[in-house]
Amino acid sequence: MSIGPDQMVMDAEWSELSRHRPMPQIDRDRLYAWRIGRLKAEMRKAGVAMCVLVNPISLRYAIDYRSYALFQSHIPSTYLFLPVDGPIAAYGSYIAPGTGIEARPGRAISVFDGGPDLAEAARLFADDVVGFLSEVGSDNRRVAVEYVNPSITQALLQRGIEVTDGVAISEMARVIKSEDEIACIRWACAVAALGMDKMREALRPGVSELQLWGLLNYTNLANDGDWHDGRMLASGPRTNPWLQEASPRRVEAGDLVAFDTDMIGPMGYFADISRTFFCGPGLPSGRQRELYRLALDEVEHNMGLMRPGMTLGEIQAQAFEVPEEFQQQAYPCIVHGVGMCDEFPRVNPRFRGPTPYDGVLAPGMVICVESYMGAVGERDGVKLEQQVLITETGCEVLSDYPLDEALLG
Repeated sequence: MSIGPDQMVMDAEWSELSRHRPMPQIDRDRLYAWRIGRLKAEMRKAGVAMCVLVNPISLRYAIDYRSYALFQSHIPSTYLFLPVDGPIAAYGSYIAPGTGIEARPGRAISVFDGGPDLAEAARLFADDVVGFLSEVGSDNRRVAVEYVNPSITQALLQRGIEVTDGVAISEMARVIKSEDEIACIRWACAVAALGMDKMREALRPGVSELQLWGLLNYTNLANDGDWHDGRMLASGPRTNPWLQEASPRRVEAGDLVAFDTDMIGPMGYFADISRTFFCGPGLPSGRQRELYRLALDEVEHNMGLMRPGMTLGEIQAQAFEVPEEFQQQAYPCIVHGVGMCDEFPRVNPRFRGPTPYDGVLAPGMVICVESYMGAVGERDGVKLEQQVLITETGCEVLSDYPLDEALLG
């Protein structure tokens, strides 16, 4: 007798991590207060009276608004007026934006909503900004704005508003994580590890890349996570070069299967972990083990540089020396920040030229350490990545999912 879809779901007790281990205790009021405090501190540094937040990640960070985030990413409709002093107003929200936040009708800020009348909608938007500044009693006319169409910037300038970059404010605010944020990230990594366990259990000749990826995606959703920034899973000859997304290809014995979770998980926090598995039966080839060891050596060497006070320039100068045969297809960066998504900062491989900006590692930053080893023209490539917390004395690994013993040799 076949099992119906409803029974398949009811029997999937494995997929809800909270059934098997307690969720962390998050003080949500403290979490939200920290995040608003970080945003307002950056606004004060920039000398702005208010920030217009549009990016769905920023909306989640500021007021825990998560409705239709992917839709919002390409057809923006909800936006936030966040003043340095005064009440917050949410415009065009699909659901009630939260206690103490006033919901107001929004203006059209996309062609989908405004069509050929965007210029007029932008004029009304600018009127709203000027009116809001009056409401909160500010005579400061410097306003930070996240991703919007040029007609909005033009309309604000015409009303005497000095427009500055809101993205820099929201990104810099997210750099340092609170105790509650770190607990959220630990939980996201644990959920990702559960999904990886199921991928590993299902890995056998004949399973497709998409079926494997679906297990990770399902686990994320079953634990109230959101989405993955990419379907980064490849097998066999599709592991080289990297950055190929999951396909219907069926895994064969002797294949490497490499993936990068890129997972916006529970409570909006990111689990960004890469592993490479070997698919048996049989044993990995010497070259597969060599690639794995090189990738692991790069990750472990560069993790040793992750400590407070290190500048981005120092990290790049002291980073692992990638053999020349792997440089052409190396990963675009060797380390990058992470929180609710991939975030500032990043460091380029030395052989790709200087990193475009500098910065300093500090306690409370969460950093991903990357490696991809795959030579041009070869069949196999190996992807590894660890997610670490910068502490007062060094770093702590948050992505403790095991490495592949067969590939370690």
